[in-house]
Amino acid sequence: MDRFVRQSPYSSPGRHADRLAALPGDVASLSAASRNVIAHYRAELPDLPEERRGEVDSRWLEAVLELDRERHPAGLDQPRPPEERVAGCCRDHSLLVVGALRQRGLPARTRIGFAHYLAAGWAADHVVVEHWSQGRWRRSDPELGPQRGFDEHDLPTGPEAPFETAAEAWLGWRAGDRDLSRYGVTPESGLCGPDFVRGYVVFEVAHRYGDEMLLWDGWGAIEEDPPDLALTDELARLLVAADAGDEGAEAELSARYREDERLHPGERVTTYSPYGLPPRVVRVGARGGRLRTG
Repeated sequence: MDRFVRQSPYSSPGRHADRLAALPGDVASLSAASRNVIAHYRAELPDLPEERRGEVDSRWLEAVLELDRERHPAGLDQPRPPEERVAGCCRDHSLLVVGALRQRGLPARTRIGFAHYLAAGWAADHVVVEHWSQGRWRRSDPELGPQRGFDEHDLPTGPEAPFETAAEAWLGWRAGDRDLSRYGVTPESGLCGPDFVRGYVVFEVAHRYGDEMLLWDGWGAIEEDPPDLALTDELARLLVAADAGDEGAEAELSARYREDERLHPGERVTTYSPYGLPPRVVRVGARGGRLRTG
């Protein structure tokens, strides 16, 4: 459990730790602060000026908080105009909440999967928060206010859950129970289908072990051609078993992530801009900074 308390290079607030610490510590307040600091680049900032589009690649929570401080020196819970919030996505909202919880000594992690509640008939790629509370992991969607038919800070899990992990979606497809053509970014984007979900299984493992990469990063197993479907099956099986409390599966998954160079980002990843800009090779440090598997 300790590994989920330690900050990753991505979740660390760095020199802005005092601003994060000044927030109320409950998940609802931290989620509201994340929505106040960060605006979704597609849903809330569709007309973002070209010179600001690089904000979506900020990557590190410290960098996001630095951008915010340059515009708004006031506390993170003091209202910002929507157009002046940092452009980001669900990954960034979740990373801020995870960073704040870890700062308070609480186990927390980001989870990669698909939301069945954002668009009718579509499983939208999504990132949520998991935090350990009262003896179990609770899932929370920091992008949601209290407006759904479920508790956004204690999402149901299991069959027919509103949020489905990438591993669950993949295994459902392999069993013939899922149509993955309806799983992805948007129907119009073309970013959907089995290979898209396959990549998200690798993302799910990386995020679990502290490599909270951008959703448009590519490396190793994500970019393999042809893809290793047996590897994806194995990872998905271990993820689902570990989520169910199987400590042996957790240990096996941790070892596999540590030892298989295809699974974790190295010193560089390829970033594929959601704005359609040419791919860029970006240095992120050895294994994404610090590998946390123990």
